[in-house]
Amino acid sequence: MKREKNKVPFHRTAAHVLALGACLLTGCTVGPKYHTPTAATPAAYKELTPADYKNTDGWKVAQPSDAALRGKWWEIFNDGQLNALEEKVNVSNQNIASAAASFFAARALVKEARAQLFPTVSTAPSITAARPSANLRGGGSSTSGSGSGTGSTSSAAGTTGDFTFPFDATWQPDLFGRIRNTVKAASTGAQASAADLENTRLTLQADLAIDYFQLRGQDALKQLLDSTVAAYQQSLDLNKALYETGIGAEEAVAQAETQLEATKAQADALGIQRAQYEHAIATLTGQPASTFSIPVEPLNSNPPAIPIGVPSQLLERRPDIASAERLVAQANAQIGIARAAYFPTVTLSAAAGFESSSIATWFAWPSRFFSVGSAAQEVIFEGGLRRATVEQFKAQYDETVANYRQAVLTAFQQVEDNLASLRILSVEIQDQDMAVTSAQRSLVLAQDRYQLGIDPFLNVITAQTTLLSNQQTAVNLRIQQMTASSGLIEALGGGWDTSQLPSPSQLISKTP
Repeated sequence: MKREKNKVPFHRTAAHVLALGACLLTGCTVGPKYHTPTAATPAAYKELTPADYKNTDGWKVAQPSDAALRGKWWEIFNDGQLNALEEKVNVSNQNIASAAASFFAARALVKEARAQLFPTVSTAPSITAARPSANLRGGGSSTSGSGSGTGSTSSAAGTTGDFTFPFDATWQPDLFGRIRNTVKAASTGAQASAADLENTRLTLQADLAIDYFQLRGQDALKQLLDSTVAAYQQSLDLNKALYETGIGAEEAVAQAETQLEATKAQADALGIQRAQYEHAIATLTGQPASTFSIPVEPLNSNPPAIPIGVPSQLLERRPDIASAERLVAQANAQIGIARAAYFPTVTLSAAAGFESSSIATWFAWPSRFFSVGSAAQEVIFEGGLRRATVEQFKAQYDETVANYRQAVLTAFQQVEDNLASLRILSVEIQDQDMAVTSAQRSLVLAQDRYQLGIDPFLNVITAQTTLLSNQQTAVNLRIQQMTASSGLIEALGGGWDTSQLPSPSQLISKTP
């Protein structure tokens, strides 16, 4: 017998059926494959190179062990008071608590989305007793015309029962990746929320360090002004004594008094800013400003040599950049969700259970029942809604890419700004210290010439004012230097990197 042409062998048909079944069970994912967007990354930082280290206060070539910042980056300043305050920020700051709650809410959304991958099974046991109305059961009489007499019929139905124990199951197979893309979008959104939490934490930690060094700077300025007031008081006492003995002039006494009182006013004014910085620190550490205080201690810290690494590492170390990148991945997954709407939705359903009119036979084998079915739904016409939805999510994806690249540009700007500040401030501080030394020498000469009667006291006042102004500038430059160091650490991402982001498996774990 000849074999029929074009007849497919049975084993091939079975293989095709099995392959089709496997495809239906596993499904396929529609939507673009995600790639991290490209961003311009310079080869090196330009504002502080190793060649500048010899001219920059405190900087040196980092050793291998100093190649990166650590988690508690504030310990690089070696200030015990600052360390204690930073620990309180991590525990008690309410903005961090709010960001943490937002992350846990995003984490719960991942679990909600993942639950759609599994069938929904429900049960609704019921016991019903029914007794029909007497009028429905029947009553009355009927008469026969045959002359054989009369007769009547009636229904004697009584109370009936219905005992039901059903189980219903429904499942939508994720044939085209709608649910998987939903889970992916929720996961990347939760990772972005985790990065936002770390960015909030880093920002507040840096704000605390900056406020702390500003407060210590006010203490240093107060110490300077207090010592200056003491010197001016001695100068006033000297001029009063000279005037009372007829050697000095009343004009010199008035000038000394004016200078003394004006300097006292400057010293008093510093209390306003110090109080404000102290109140800000109290709020950052989660404490009422009314019950919080920091002892007076002048600024005496030196800026540390901060390991800046290479520019390419910045994309992995900044939590705000990581958040922007995760939002790009989320937008990419949402395009897949929108494209899945072009394909039909298949629903599988099943019901089974026990039903009987008697409790005695409720769970007997003949009381069982079941049903199995499937349904498919496809939109035939929607006026371009799906196409518009896909276009919307594509545009949102492009928006997140632009935001990501802008975050990268801003990060490099912030790093370069602080590097430039530290480099230039180091040179400026050296020059300013020389100016203070020169002003001190000028004051000594002016005092000697006044005591010899060569120059008037006004020259001494001018020299004293010049010295105080230069000393104040020197203190303010050191405050700027410490705050720029804190700003650089913040711009570098602190001690964080993207490896600390929770993985998809960690997001759905039972433990936080």
